[in-house]
Amino acid sequence: MSDAAGDVRRMTAEFMAAVGVRQTLAVLLPVRLVADPPCEADHADTGDPAAGSPWRKGPMPFAVASRVSDTAARRRLFTPAAARALYDRRWHRVMSLTRGALRVDGLELLRTPTAKSPHQALAIAHFTLTGEPLLPLLRSISHRRGSDPDPLSGAFDPAELLAGVADPAPAQSPFALARPYTVVFLTPGTGPSAALRDPSTGELPVGADWLLRSLAARATPDDLPLAPEVVAEVREQAGRISADWSALVLRQGAAFLGHRPDTGSGDFFDFAALNARCTYLDALLLGTVQRDHIEELTDDLSAVFEGPGLARRVAALEQRIALFRSTYWRQHLNAHGPANDILLAFQARHRLPERFSQVLAEAADYARLVQTQESQQIAGALGVLTVLGLPLGTALSVLQVLGDSDPWHLALALTASLAATAAALTTRYGRLVLSSLRGGRRR
Repeated sequence: MSDAAGDVRRMTAEFMAAVGVRQTLAVLLPVRLVADPPCEADHADTGDPAAGSPWRKGPMPFAVASRVSDTAARRRLFTPAAARALYDRRWHRVMSLTRGALRVDGLELLRTPTAKSPHQALAIAHFTLTGEPLLPLLRSISHRRGSDPDPLSGAFDPAELLAGVADPAPAQSPFALARPYTVVFLTPGTGPSAALRDPSTGELPVGADWLLRSLAARATPDDLPLAPEVVAEVREQAGRISADWSALVLRQGAAFLGHRPDTGSGDFFDFAALNARCTYLDALLLGTVQRDHIEELTDDLSAVFEGPGLARRVAALEQRIALFRSTYWRQHLNAHGPANDILLAFQARHRLPERFSQVLAEAADYARLVQTQESQQIAGALGVLTVLGLPLGTALSVLQVLGDSDPWHLALALTASLAATAAALTTRYGRLVLSSLRGGRRR
């Protein structure tokens, strides 16, 4: 036990001091977006990098050599439905605002409206950290014990960065996170690092997956100690994108970690960083949107019996579920590739497939209940017509056969038919008919 505690302290000290060659960070947080951002045609470029460029439609483009990951390029990587959800209502703004070792590279806004929150959106702030350890900054975002002040404050406060465009708003869902979701990318240098594979065997040390978990969880091994029984699961949770880097998706955030020395510009990690900031980030964005919609549907299903109009509410929920399935619910972004695995990992972390299956099952049960009630009401209405029409039709037929047109006899026949109807309604069958009608009106 003492050896295990010593290993945890050693890893914590090593991870807190680790400085990567590339260290990027994307921060996702919910905002309220009432109106679309003022785009380039409505807003002149000031030419000041700190002030930023005008807002432009589409995701933020990142470039490596001759490859630019803009809207057109990214649409080709996804199915049409996923591309519409990710890019049709998205804007970006390039910036270069620096405070110490941390720099804001740009901002993005993605509309993610729901039935209850038509102005809901996601803000994505892209950062680069140079020359300082990344894990202490991540711990500060999570407000860990003994951490530094939150870096998302002052000039880097989301409310300040998005002033006049969007208002940061905490998510109302009971499953929402208290802190922003982070997506981290880090590559080691040529010096000693827990992230590097063994140069002689090519094996990946256990410390690499511990570091990956620390970056994704924004916590050191000492902050979130694992029980010995689940330590083996740490390696199983990591996804090997290739021999050079791995990914891990948790509820607090996601992390991408290189496993060989990064030689700088021109290295393979140029493209790895591009994918992490574009394609794989988009997969996590889609998962976040799916989570918000499923949580809202779950909440609304739990209140389906509150108040009158059950049939109307169930029909509206079925329509929303169908719209969600056709617009957002995708488990495959493209034919192949790590983006699918990242989306599936996010869904698994939040148990989205199981929860959506439960939503579908509950909605089907409520639809059958409504159908049964409507069938009972229709049968009750037919029963009333039968109880009312049979005595009246019999009386009028008798008068017609007898050729009797005396008004008094007609009135007597009507009175007798009404009496027979009242008597029929006091029987077991009549009471059942009236009960069906009363139950249908209450519902």
